Amino acid sequence: MKLPQLRRSRTAVRVEPSRFAARDNVSEAFAGVLQRPARSALTALGTVLGVGTFVAVLGLTATTSSQIDSRFNLLTATEVTVEDVAREKNNFAGPGFPADADLRVERLGGVQHAGVFFKVRLDPTTGGVRSAPVGGAKGGSENTDVIAASPGALQATVPKMAQGRLYDEYHSRTRQRVAVLGSAVAARLGITTLDTRPAVFIGSEPFTVIGIVQDVRRKSDLLLSVAVPRTTAEEIWGPPQSSGTTMLISTDVGAAQQVARLAPTALRPDHPEYLKAVPPPDPRTLRSGVTSDLEQLFLILAGICLVIGAVGIANTTLVAVLERTGEIGLRRALGARGRHITTQFLAESGALGTLGGLVGTSLGTLTVVGVAVIREWTPVIHPATVASAPLLGLVTGVLAGLYPAWRAARIEPAEALRR
Repeated sequence: MKLPQLRRSRTAVRVEPSRFAARDNVSEAFAGVLQRPARSALTALGTVLGVGTFVAVLGLTATTSSQIDSRFNLLTATEVTVEDVAREKNNFAGPGFPADADLRVERLGGVQHAGVFFKVRLDPTTGGVRSAPVGGAKGGSENTDVIAASPGALQATVPKMAQGRLYDEYHSRTRQRVAVLGSAVAARLGITTLDTRPAVFIGSEPFTVIGIVQDVRRKSDLLLSVAVPRTTAEEIWGPPQSSGTTMLISTDVGAAQQVARLAPTALRPDHPEYLKAVPPPDPRTLRSGVTSDLEQLFLILAGICLVIGAVGIANTTLVAVLERTGEIGLRRALGARGRHITTQFLAESGALGTLGGLVGTSLGTLTVVGVAVIREWTPVIHPATVASAPLLGLVTGVLAGLYPAWRAARIEPAEALRR
């Protein structure tokens, strides 16, 4: 810091204004921070948490959004459902789907698998699903759903088999009494192997179990149900209620919207209004909704951490002002002005905020990368987030140091030296 110099003149003695250069300001700020490293580290901890949370939130949100896009393209964007609304139209009581509904839809371009399914309404007096013909036997279940599904409907769920196989067109055409169990139902009924050719009793009707489904990518309620061929169910329990029948269609990527437009006409060219096709939702709407929810939740947490960090910096800077009253008085007596004292303490609080911002940015980036590696995702962090995070720490530090710096600038030199 340059002290004021006296120059003699022919008329009077002129005192040059004190100069406090920017490099002097920075050096004094870092000297003040490094003078008490433990206190400075604890003071910057709040800013570290706030900025780190800020970076982690935006990074994890972007990473999660990319995963949503990927899963959407693979599953939701290739799924179309067609609902039977014939009863709602002109009080039509007959089935909206024709008998060859699967074949008609599978002829459309872009369709991989398609099939009709509905929930079977059992007579409560005959009991539910049992593993033995005697009612109330161990392993019985009165609440297990029975789903009548075409072979194409099961294939559209993209099942993963634990044992056995799915029934096919031959079983459906010949009305075979075969069943496919979800893994949860099989465990409840005590069926652990298919080597003994186990059977289940639906009411009083026996069905041979030919497969156990371990997992599905669509219609997860199938794991809690017993699936039987649609034609077999209609032969035993009669046709379904019109409002309870649905068709599940799996398509190629990009073909779902077109299939949804054509399916009602292909199924019922005479009355396409009896069927309602539900195309997949807009992926941009899904992504923006999930992203907005995540950002709002976690950015509030980041804001709270930043407030805590700002309070910590303000408190520590104010204590430093009280402890260094004598130093401030000496600087004022040697020619330092109020603005010089203000910029010095603002520089110290800004240095603490910037240091916390840099450390928080590093920790937040490592958190995003670590979570992505564990989940086998691709980490996504926008460069603007990494660039703006240290600036956020700087702004937090400067705002936190405004009051302590203003109070330090108001200290009178004589009073400070007297203390």
